[in-house]
Amino acid sequence: MSRYFIQFSYDGTAYHGWQVQPNAISVQQKLNEALSTLLRTPIETTGAGRTDTGVHAAKMTAHFETTLFDEWKETEQKEELCQRLKQLTDKLNRLLPPDIAVQNVRPVKEKAHARFDATSRTYHYHVYTGKNPFLRHYAMRLHFHPDFVAMNAAAAQLLTADDFTSFSKLHTDVKTNICRVSHAKWVELEPGYYRFEITADRFLRNMVRAVVGTLLEVGRGRMSQNQFADVINSKSRAAAGESVPGNALSLVNITYPEDIFEL
Repeated sequence: MSRYFIQFSYDGTAYHGWQVQPNAISVQQKLNEALSTLLRTPIETTGAGRTDTGVHAAKMTAHFETTLFDEWKETEQKEELCQRLKQLTDKLNRLLPPDIAVQNVRPVKEKAHARFDATSRTYHYHVYTGKNPFLRHYAMRLHFHPDFVAMNAAAAQLLTADDFTSFSKLHTDVKTNICRVSHAKWVELEPGYYRFEITADRFLRNMVRAVVGTLLEVGRGRMSQNQFADVINSKSRAAAGESVPGNALSLVNITYPEDIFEL
């Protein structure tokens, strides 16, 4: 039984997030079904994390196990194995719905883990001012012009914080709310269209959406830099701003140590 990483992207509009749900369609369910069909055995994937309902992913990773390619892997027929995995990728893309796309399938070391071996994750959140029918499904419209200088000054405080309890969904099953944010910045993509970029070693449930909602309070002058710092230090979700809608959020990258990959 060998382990493989599968890298893929999806438009989350039609799904109740990544993780399998008992009474709703998820991205993981669709991926499990497609792999099980093609590999002719039940396959359960393990994702690098979870995304909420309506959230998108430009680059998501999961791992699964199968014996199907062991013949070529054990005999180190690397070219044949690469070809077989490319064929699997092509077949998955034909079988999966049009809003899920697989980029590649790669063999990894026996204990490599899509979630626990990830060294960083990057999310983007898009907002726009004015009325634009072409952005409405994948960005949040603002009915005010925020102060992005003030929001970036507040966002810089995230780089020195460690406990993100104030931005976490309540009553989750995680053991710690400690995260290390290495990048947090608003950038202007074009006049009236902006993106918040944030990279960390891990994220809590609802964390990015709560951070953006709180930064927007700074941007509209309802919260000062010191008050934003107080929100972080309070370790209270009630102190932070409201969570922004999920449709404007995308997971855009996950990084791993290169030595976990076998090809």
